[in-house]
Parts: sequence; structure tokens; C-alpha cells
Amino acid sequence: MSAPEGEAAAGVSDQNKGTWTAFLKSIASFSGDLSTLTAPPFILSSKSLVEFSSYWAEHPSIFVAPAKEPDPEKRALLVLKWFLTTLKQQYASRSEKYGNEKKPLNPFLGELFLGKWEDDAGTTELISEQVSHHPPATAYRISNKTHGVHLEGYNAQKASFSRTIYVKQIGHAILSIPAYDETYLITLPNLHIEGLIFGTPFVELNDHTYITSSSGYTAKIEYSGKGWLSGKKNSFTASLYPTNKEKDVLYSISGQWTKTFDIVEGSSKKGAIIDTHDAEATPTSTLIVAPVEEQDPLESRRAWAKVAAGIAEGNMEVTGVEKTKIEVAQREMRAREKAEGRTWERRHFSQVEDDPTLNSLAHHINLNPEPDKTGGIWRFDGAKHSARTGA
Repeated sequence: MSAPEGEAAAGVSDQNKGTWTAFLKSIASFSGDLSTLTAPPFILSSKSLVEFSSYWAEHPSIFVAPAKEPDPEKRALLVLKWFLTTLKQQYASRSEKYGNEKKPLNPFLGELFLGKWEDDAGTTELISEQVSHHPPATAYRISNKTHGVHLEGYNAQKASFSRTIYVKQIGHAILSIPAYDETYLITLPNLHIEGLIFGTPFVELNDHTYITSSSGYTAKIEYSGKGWLSGKKNSFTASLYPTNKEKDVLYSISGQWTKTFDIVEGSSKKGAIIDTHDAEATPTSTLIVAPVEEQDPLESRRAWAKVAAGIAEGNMEVTGVEKTKIEVAQREMRAREKAEGRTWERRHFSQVEDDPTLNSLAHHINLNPEPDKTGGIWRFDGAKHSARTGA
């Protein structure tokens, strides 16, 4: 999916250096959630965070590939490969296109982003909805009926500062392949922002994540970056093994998630390369989104259109005025709901108290869903969705 037009490539120009330095000082002294901090105009994005869910499936043929593989071990490997191919789009596509990472718009409660991909894999549909505002959390579902694959999940971010900006991602995703009665529980990487001093911020992933399946396989992905003396930017190593048998490595993968990585059978030190993925040479499919004038008022690009126009024009007065209008309208809506004893009705997702996938798989990877930090555990509500859309 292409980003909204009008976002110029940016470092810090001479005229903005003073503003950038002041912003860095404000980050260092800020004690709350950094996502609420006002960023300098030249680092603002005209894209809302609710759009970021689309990055999970910008290679639909790789997304659906596991459903076409009859062998469960190889299916697990294809799921791991698909996950790794999403990382470049999720965490590097914006800085590569514009020269730096930009601060996205904070979604309002109920904000929607809807789209679809049409290609050789058939139709792959996206539903993304801001399901909580305090704390902020986005839920999403991506489905391909042709191949019977669907992904759903939700996430929130908590940003803090300690020499640089660190972002803890809270939430998880679940990939389902009903034909094999199979589910994969996926955790989300933490990240930090590099390049702040030079005014060219970009994302680097850190720590590790897991993918564990109902068919008895687990993958562990460990992230690293370029150090002072060694290493390469956006590096990782991954291994696939029978669940709870981490030393019995079936496949190993290593490389850079923004460039190339090799898949090896068995241990990375002993095995032969069986596949190589080149992220730079793999084109993304175009996400089809309805024209703004045809969108629902809650759809992201329609709701933020005037704000996005202000950012594109570099007109921060218009940007501020239009952004304030949305924020005031949201506060007034919440006040009316409270006075009338109502709560906002989510269109496509619902909270659940007990989830079978978490119950059966989370303990394998020590996943604590932390529902208090995401407004609950969120799942796609098929009945609610069908009643609204007729689909």
C-alpha cells in the first residue's frame, strides 16, 4: 500500500535544527506516554496508526502459501517465512520512502481502515478498527476466502525514553488455517528508534518474538542491529523446532529483514540453504481503498482528510485547527455517552474473557496478554460484522 501523498523526504534542515533539538530535550524530560507528545511539523505523518494493520498482508501470495502446503512442518516454516517478510513493510517502509520515520496520527475511538488486495492469490480483505482509546488499541482482521486463511489480532504501544525512544508492543496476532484446523499464535517485536540525533529516525527491532502452533511447532526470532564495531542493520536469526524442544532445530533462518535472508535445513552451522528471500526484490501488492468521498465518516482517510491536507501543504495552522476539531468532537461524544449511560459500540470486534487459542498456546511462549493495557482481549465478531455488512 502506498502512503498518502505529500509527505516529503526529510532530514533536519538548517532552519529546523533548533526545533528538533528542543523536541529531543522535551522527550528526555517527558514522564508520560511519548505517543501523546506533540512532534515538530516536519516529522508528522498524514497517515493514522490504524492504517498500519495493512502491512501484515502486502504480499498476499506469501500470506496464503501455508494453506497450500499439506505437510505441517513445512506449513510452519511457510508461516515463519511469511511473518519475516512482513517486517520490512511494518517497520522500515516509511523511513526508506521518506528518509525518516514519521509520527503517525493517533486514531480516535471507532476509527476504521478498510481495504482489499486483488492479485493472483484472489481477494484478500482488511478490516482495521480502533477499539480502545484509553488505553489506545487497534484490532484487525485480514482474510482470504479463496485459500481459507485469516489473521486477526490487536496491538497497543507504550513508548518511553532512555537514551533513545523505546516502544513496547502489547498484543498478539493469530493466523488460522481452518482446512487443517490449525492456529498460530504470534507475538509482536519491541523496537527502538535510531538516528534521533541526526534527525533521521528509523526503527530497529530488539529482543525476540515467537510463533507457536496448534500443530506442535514453535519459531523463535531474535533481533539485533548494527553495533559500534560489528553487525548489520535490521539483522535477525530464527529457528523452527518442535514445541518445547528448542535444541532440536528443524530449520534456521538468518539475514536482514530489510534485505535478504537464507533458510537452512537444520542448524544454521551445518545445513544447506534451501531458500533465499530478497525483500528488496519482492514487490508489494497495491491495497485498494475506496475513494475518500465514498468512505464512511469514520474511515480514516476521510476523517483525517483536512488534517492530512494541512500536513501535505506544510500549513501547521490548518493542521492544528482541523486536528483539534476531531479531538473536541470525540470528547463531546464520550461525554454524551457517559451522561446517557452508554458505551461506544465497536463495529467489527468484541471483547472476550476467555480465549481458546490463548488457553492452549500462550503458556508455550510465556505470553501474558496484559488486557489492562489494551482495553481487553479483542476478537473479530463475525455475527456483528455480518449484521452490519451482510457479508
